Amino acid sequence: MPTASWNGAVIAQAHSDQVQIVENNVYFPLSAVSQDHLRPSGHQTSCPWKGSASYYDLVVDGKVNENAAWYYPEPKAEARQIAGHVAFWRGVVVER
Repeated sequence: MPTASWNGAVIAQAHSDQVQIVENNVYFPLSAVSQDHLRPSGHQTSCPWKGSASYYDLVVDGKVNENAAWYYPEPKAEARQIAGHVAFWRGVVVER
């Protein structure tokens, strides 16, 4: 069962058939992510084939990992499988 953890907390956990792997990143369904640890960020980036990404900060025990989670609110057609999914980086440990 894939998990994402940071600062001693499990941030996301899902069954293997619920995650999407894109460019070697594990995208978890938003429903499998602990909402208590997400704080919206104003940061955005753009990918030529996936579209515009928005970010979340992760907050665990008062510590903040800025822009450590990203998602595509309206992915382009080529990336529609990651709609409603979140991926992690910046020290977040993802186990497949």
